[in-house]
Amino acid sequence: MIERQVLFSRPLPIAAFILVAIVADQIIKYLVEALLPFQQAVPVIPMLALYRTYNYGVAFSMLSGMEDWFIVGMRLAVVAFVLWLWRRTPKDRFFAHLGYAMIIAGALGNLVDRLIFGYVIDYILFHTANWSFAVFNLADSFITVGAGSIILDELLLAKRRDR
Repeated sequence: MIERQVLFSRPLPIAAFILVAIVADQIIKYLVEALLPFQQAVPVIPMLALYRTYNYGVAFSMLSGMEDWFIVGMRLAVVAFVLWLWRRTPKDRFFAHLGYAMIIAGALGNLVDRLIFGYVIDYILFHTANWSFAVFNLADSFITVGAGSIILDELLLAKRRDR
């Protein structure tokens, strides 16, 4: 049986997607830097505001006390590991390959910030009157949705095996 290749299982489409995603992430962050006040909420709709702040760590400001070289090295290790997974995953698993592309794009988008500024620019804030979620950005969203896509792929694969 011939294995069906999905779009992001091929090098050129995944590289193009990653490049477009990084460029979009960087354009938005440039606009955020140019137009949003620092650490002042700009309401968009109830429970959502734009809020420019800087993250000196990784997701949700974890490891913010660590040296830059450690955080950069960790991000590069994650990208290398996800590339390794991408290469080993059967070429017919659409959601897994999409997820890998999104995780790599998000990690590299935030890595660009880290290398240029020494921090990551965050700007999306979900909140209520009594609670707020960590401020995040488009690259973080890519990573989160990418991880969800990989989980979905695993669930679909398990369902196919059960048939």
